[in-house]
Amino acid sequence: MKNSLLTGSIYQHYVYSFPHKTAYRPIEPAIPLQDLWKDEDRSSLFLYLHVPFCEFRCGFCNLFTRALPPEELPQRYLQQLRNEAEVVKKQIDGVCFARMAIGGGTPTYLDEFQLEELFAIANLMGASPNLSPCGIECSPATVTKSKLDLLLSFGVERISMGVQSFSKEVCRSLGRPQDLDVTRAALDLLRESSVSCLNVDLIYGAENQTTDDFVESINELLTWRPNEIFIYPLYIRPLTGLGMRDEVSNDPVWDNHRLACYQAGRDRLIEAGYSQQSMRMFSRDTDTGLARPDYCCQVDGMVGLGCGARSYTKNVHYSTEYAVGRRAVHAIIDHYIQREPLQFAAAHYGFQLDGDEQARRFVLMSLLHVAGLDTEAFQSRFATASGKVMPALNALVEYGYAVRNGKILQLTAAGLERSDQIGPLLFSRRIRDRMENYACV
Repeated sequence: MKNSLLTGSIYQHYVYSFPHKTAYRPIEPAIPLQDLWKDEDRSSLFLYLHVPFCEFRCGFCNLFTRALPPEELPQRYLQQLRNEAEVVKKQIDGVCFARMAIGGGTPTYLDEFQLEELFAIANLMGASPNLSPCGIECSPATVTKSKLDLLLSFGVERISMGVQSFSKEVCRSLGRPQDLDVTRAALDLLRESSVSCLNVDLIYGAENQTTDDFVESINELLTWRPNEIFIYPLYIRPLTGLGMRDEVSNDPVWDNHRLACYQAGRDRLIEAGYSQQSMRMFSRDTDTGLARPDYCCQVDGMVGLGCGARSYTKNVHYSTEYAVGRRAVHAIIDHYIQREPLQFAAAHYGFQLDGDEQARRFVLMSLLHVAGLDTEAFQSRFATASGKVMPALNALVEYGYAVRNGKILQLTAAGLERSDQIGPLLFSRRIRDRMENYACV
């Protein structure tokens, strides 16, 4: 009977936000930001700044980024980012940011002067790491003591770095030209610094990677005692380096191998004192004692600035166009830089969620985390029981993938490890159709 509920690969989609950008389409007519945000609660928003540049692009990466841009391009991009911020600030007044993050790409690809400009742009929007918790992404080769000191002087408290593996062979199979001595030196710098939260990412499921290989990488990483460790299954997506080299398919043998790696990694991290927060996230105590403004991704909005950044209100998610292929990414960045600033005053590309899809998003953003879905909060917000909106939730309980603890619906261990299958199960038919019909460029 379980096969009638969850079919196909257990690795379908990583649901980090909903809906995915492959469901976005042109918004016609474009929606002025003043109209889009006028009825929104702006007292606790998330500010996201996107830097679409890296020193190289890994073989598995389908993020919106350009490797080794021309020398003048980052500065031109930052000037346009400031233009966008000035326009958006005028359109969305009275905002208060409870969180901010700088991602990409690799934000620390920028030099120190450019990083200072990035924080000046955030300040222009009314956000400051000294007032709101701020995270930034980096890569081993871009971590220097001077950049790290600069970030900490601005109040950055969370730094995230992708390592993926401490095995040369695995890095090679991932299409990741990583110098492991540089990686270890970067981890030394980060751990010796005063950063409050160090997050490090690892990947499992690479060609010829064994379960023991993955656990060995975890064991080495534990010597730096990161506050957070994310473990990701490898996906091979169209137009990525690996996608152009290898056939993209759902292979049951590969699924079983990834699952075995996940289970071994999960068990090792729990043994080491980390608590599981989701299929991917494991953490130890990261409380800095700082007062943290409230933010809840299920109900609060986000303002994204930059080419590739996502913004959302209750019923509209919008961004620039999305692409994976090198030429298309270059063209979208060039178009962003050439836009007239007033074009940033409206949402031109995105997705408008109906009531059913808003309810599904609330469920997805809750259920795929260990804390689970607060069914009373859902009932209060949407005036309906979550089980009536999605009968599949009741089936998850019946099949042992979820359990009810009072008002909280939580995934079991078997459910958590199938998060990338359970998430897509809860997509609406309209979103599913759009994603399936998206032409990857």
